[in-house]
Amino acid sequence: MSHQGIFGGKRIVLGVTGGIAAYKAATVCSRLVQAGALVDVVMTEAAQKFISQLTFQALTHRPIYTDMFHIPGGENIPHIVLADSADLLLIAPATANTIGKVANGLADNLLSAIALATPAPKLMAPAMETDMWRHPATQRNVATLKGWGIEFIGPAAGRLASGAMGEGRLVEPDEIVAAAQMILARQGDLAGRTVVVTAGGTREAIDPVRFVSNHSSGKMGYAVAEAARDRGAQVTLITLANLPAPFGMAVVRVDSAQEMLDAVLTATDQATALIMAAAVADFRPLTVAEQKIKKRGDTEGLVLELVRNPDILAEVAARKATGTGPEITVGFAAETHDLLANAQEKLKRKRLDLIVANDVTATDAGFAVDTNRVTLLGTDGSIEETPLMTKREVAETILDRVARFLMDS
Repeated sequence: MSHQGIFGGKRIVLGVTGGIAAYKAATVCSRLVQAGALVDVVMTEAAQKFISQLTFQALTHRPIYTDMFHIPGGENIPHIVLADSADLLLIAPATANTIGKVANGLADNLLSAIALATPAPKLMAPAMETDMWRHPATQRNVATLKGWGIEFIGPAAGRLASGAMGEGRLVEPDEIVAAAQMILARQGDLAGRTVVVTAGGTREAIDPVRFVSNHSSGKMGYAVAEAARDRGAQVTLITLANLPAPFGMAVVRVDSAQEMLDAVLTATDQATALIMAAAVADFRPLTVAEQKIKKRGDTEGLVLELVRNPDILAEVAARKATGTGPEITVGFAAETHDLLANAQEKLKRKRLDLIVANDVTATDAGFAVDTNRVTLLGTDGSIEETPLMTKREVAETILDRVARFLMDS
């Protein structure tokens, strides 16, 4: 399942209502179209005061719907056609007025009629002034809709159209698209599964300002976490990486290998799968100075005595042997030489189900870049080499194997 596979061929009705945030709906629309969705935009009369039909028509290359009583030649009644064909109804922005109409069963415009007529999942992204959002009527209406299974994202706090600061701002388009992904992903091949992913390197302290680390950026682990989320999994991401927290998953921040071990053991207690994409330091300083180590004039250098860090995958394997922990464990082998031999040895020694090996000396793959070229080795003796791919595509390839393993187990 590719990234575009989530939206590919899906029919999304995008309802745009009347507020200054309507301009952000164009970005939402563009993201959905780029991801492969068929987007039917339905605009209220008020929405057309803020943004034109032409904008959405240029983005979707499809008719824009505004009038419940306009029936294009040869078509059926719009609110019935759109309601029946939709895989998702997304209303962004959702004004207090539209929220109230749907909550009270009113169908006096095309969008509210579709909202009542469609059996598809529904997602609303509210946008309004703070007092309107907090008004008891709005809160009652939102509670009613949530009780019916309609989902909400936001509103966020920030600068509003009036210039005031407060709650009521439309969340960012990428968050709206991510929320739509999560709703559609509930039919994915990892729906109902719990996946734990580690990402980035670890930092092993030398003193309060220095540490031993590596070049891992965390990009591969984040790609795996996001791909698992988009296939319906409940994801926990354990990371040190200085990257924005992905939407729709639990993110646990750690520093050292010991902290990562503790977090992994806690998170995998009831997990379906552990995917250890993190580059965990093998060693740490034996002692950590309480104060910054000062450079002195007569000092030639600094000698550090290192000791072994705990082996996270070995700890997980030991727990699996007792019947606890994840059903499937995937490791990574970042190598500079003898790629397959080292990966095979690690696969066996750490009792993994699958290992993902890559040569980190390559300039177009491995650490810090957006592409990767890997070899997947399974306990069944299989060896699968991938061409140069985006890290998201590599993540999907890994999860294809995980999904097949779970299906067969």
